[in-house]
Amino acid sequence: MRAADLILKICEVAGSVTFLEDIARDAQTSGLSIAIAARDTPRLFDVILTAFSYQGISDTVAREYMRRHGSATWRQINEDMALNPTCPRLKSYWHYHQCRYDKGSGSCSEPDHLGGCPVPSHRLRNGRLNQTAYSFFLFTRDIVGHDLVGWIDRQLASVSAKPSDPTLELQLQEALIGPLRHVYGVSDKILTMTLSELLMGAQKVRPHWFAVGKAMIAVDTLVHNSLHRTGILTGCAAEHAYGAGCYKSGGCAD
Repeated sequence: MRAADLILKICEVAGSVTFLEDIARDAQTSGLSIAIAARDTPRLFDVILTAFSYQGISDTVAREYMRRHGSATWRQINEDMALNPTCPRLKSYWHYHQCRYDKGSGSCSEPDHLGGCPVPSHRLRNGRLNQTAYSFFLFTRDIVGHDLVGWIDRQLASVSAKPSDPTLELQLQEALIGPLRHVYGVSDKILTMTLSELLMGAQKVRPHWFAVGKAMIAVDTLVHNSLHRTGILTGCAAEHAYGAGCYKSGGCAD
């Protein structure tokens, strides 16, 4: 109870009272709601991939870099892949494992094919983001079937838990995050942040997405350290190292 009271007080003091309204408004003004209603996969892909680009650095730096150099898009990658690059790693989502493209050294796991490879052609902040872009594209093509909205609907519908099941929310989240966790270079934190805003922003066109999105909790270093310093993790017998442990049963997210 102390943990709940303390977290509630922090949210009351530092949180935004218009948080949900801001997300709904942004979804309308950005065209995200229209894209979801129209099942516009290229548009949704670009939104999600842009969100993935905010990993490992401040939002301001990431945003300024993309403003100056742009970001990878569905249209660009789709056109590149239509040219049938020779690299065997680009054959499918499953073949793409261990591409290992490195922007600094200009190397990869298939150096004989690097000259005609589209992966390095995008001026992203680092090579990991280039790998993420193509991994997510192949996931969307080969696993999702070019229909991100339909895939989300199917994944949520696949959960058979009853409304009274206390693990229902976690099962619904895992139905989405579980498969995406294998896209190269994305963490539980960035997946949770991205999907939460996407699902809540779709409230007017996909009302059943909202409950899943609002229950998602993104745990970063500051959140973890706060739970540690205040004794909440100790009190809940949930002490663990920061990282994947935050999202395991009994971790920060629980």
